[in-house]
Amino acid sequence: MTEIVSEHETRMTGRAVAVITAGFFTVFIAYAIRYGYGMLLPEMLLSLSISKTEAGFVYASYFLVYTLFSPVLGVLSDRYDTRMILTVFTALLGAGAFFMAFATSVLSAALIFSLAGIGNAACWAPVVGLVQKWVPDNRRGAALAFTSMGSGTGIAIWSLLLPFIVADYGWRAGWISMGLFAVLVALLSWILVRNPSDSRLDPPSSGLSPANLPMEASSFQAVLKNSRLWFIGLSYMLMGYVVLAPYTFLSVYASEELGLSYGAATRLIAVIAITGMSGKLILGVLSDKLGRIKVMVLCGLLVGSGCLGIACFENLPALYFFTGVFGLGFGSIWPVYAAAASDYFPKRVAGTVIGLWTVFLGVGSILSPVVCGWTIDHTGGYFWAFISGTIGSAASIVLLAPMFGPYRKA
Repeated sequence: MTEIVSEHETRMTGRAVAVITAGFFTVFIAYAIRYGYGMLLPEMLLSLSISKTEAGFVYASYFLVYTLFSPVLGVLSDRYDTRMILTVFTALLGAGAFFMAFATSVLSAALIFSLAGIGNAACWAPVVGLVQKWVPDNRRGAALAFTSMGSGTGIAIWSLLLPFIVADYGWRAGWISMGLFAVLVALLSWILVRNPSDSRLDPPSSGLSPANLPMEASSFQAVLKNSRLWFIGLSYMLMGYVVLAPYTFLSVYASEELGLSYGAATRLIAVIAITGMSGKLILGVLSDKLGRIKVMVLCGLLVGSGCLGIACFENLPALYFFTGVFGLGFGSIWPVYAAAASDYFPKRVAGTVIGLWTVFLGVGSILSPVVCGWTIDHTGGYFWAFISGTIGSAASIVLLAPMFGPYRKA
């Protein structure tokens, strides 16, 4: 049974809390699997005898199908049963992770990880689109910040668990463990998730949005013609590139070039995840007051500075510091960009807009592991791979310049 609320309601219902909880755990395992690849990669490189470029190709295959399916699932989540979508596709994510344990070559790993990518396509746009439909406007930034904290929590917890699992049972057991956990999360979504009633979607408001939204603003064509979609989307694309530079190769860099143990190398990923949770809480909530674009710029400055420091400093204290700086910016990227969808577009197309923005994100995510892997193989070092992240973040900030100023919905 769906709850119906007044247009002036500012409190979250019990069902909204249940949806946020399911969203938290969906994002928790989705990002653990997504970035668990980089954590398990040092051991996989040795076992499968693959180059950095080939490792980048496997990761890119994941993001390729993720990118292709994200806009489709974003649109479907606005029109069909999100409960079923989250249940089925989270189970697919788990299956992809589980069968990664049986990969024996670059090709088999790429094909299997593509299945996980299809599943992961439903674990962001539909989730944050649904959360935005359940919570009041004055709680949107905070609700999305909490939901997306699942990413940092998942990455942090699994970055601590995987070294123990790998030490005792090998990297394949790491994939099996994450896959089985994803299946449990799929069952949780089936229990907790419900679609909102139509009365929740774009109620009249005296706030930032006009009282009567034009019908054509809800059309797919109108969304595509809106310049805001493209400026923010291209900025998001570059953020996708920047984030994957450290997340793919930081653990390998720390173990191969700096001589750290596997456990110590994966702890760098835990640093990103833990500081990322602080970034979500602080900057995600702050974006409700300062505005999304200003906080997006701050995110770009933080991740760009982090990549620069990782590239330039090899001593461990400095590496931990700049990894933490990167994490602060990384953590707030997802909730802030997602919340902007309902700032600039009607709520009823929030899933569609986020799905389209995820295409941009996916393009950057596809390019990053391949370009960075090729750069490492051909230069013999990691410096330019990480510096490319700094360059990408600067370009991302420039793209946001036309978005400054008062905003209103399309």
